[in-house]
Amino acid sequence: MESPFRGIAQEQGMSELRVIETIRWDGTALVRLERHLARMQRTCAGLGFAFDIGALQHALDTIAGAPKRVRVTCGLDGVPSIESSALSPSPAFWRLQISPQILAAGNPWLRIKTTERRLYDATRAELPNGIDEVIFLNTRGEVCEGTITNVFADFGGGLLTPAVFSGLLPGILREEMLERGECREAVLLESDLRFAKRLFAGNALRGLIPVQLA
Repeated sequence: MESPFRGIAQEQGMSELRVIETIRWDGTALVRLERHLARMQRTCAGLGFAFDIGALQHALDTIAGAPKRVRVTCGLDGVPSIESSALSPSPAFWRLQISPQILAAGNPWLRIKTTERRLYDATRAELPNGIDEVIFLNTRGEVCEGTITNVFADFGGGLLTPAVFSGLLPGILREEMLERGECREAVLLESDLRFAKRLFAGNALRGLIPVQLA
């Protein structure tokens, strides 16, 4: 099947578009590196971007020292860029709220990680005091994702996470948990979240963070 993104950067003049992966360096290794590189390679292929996985792996070999947030990006020319910054300890708890902004479940951009994420960046920049994350719903009222996290809820039968067709980025932590049987996909509504016995937001950088709806 033809990729919905094939040639889009060239055709729409999106020369600044870049594919992103954010990887945790735990002080000894890049956590889930193979999964991150595989997703980046898939995304670049779908966009028609060049991708030299060998060159990227060689560049990542220079990462060392204390735990870091490592941001890898790749543009149309396939040349990777790597930035790193100190990684603070993960929080013990987050408060979250529901965004008034509604997502279109069929928007293919939701399913890939690129710099085309203005809504997410703007929402994080305007988080109210006391709120750590914002959750988006789609036009059907289904839970999608947070600005930087996937959502996980336990109603007593194990962790559930919103299905991809609700409109979200399939995160690396989510991917790993699904493969290990640690969570299952389901359609979740906003009202469902109020009845969760446990509720989490999670990503590959921070792991699962317990959350409470404001």
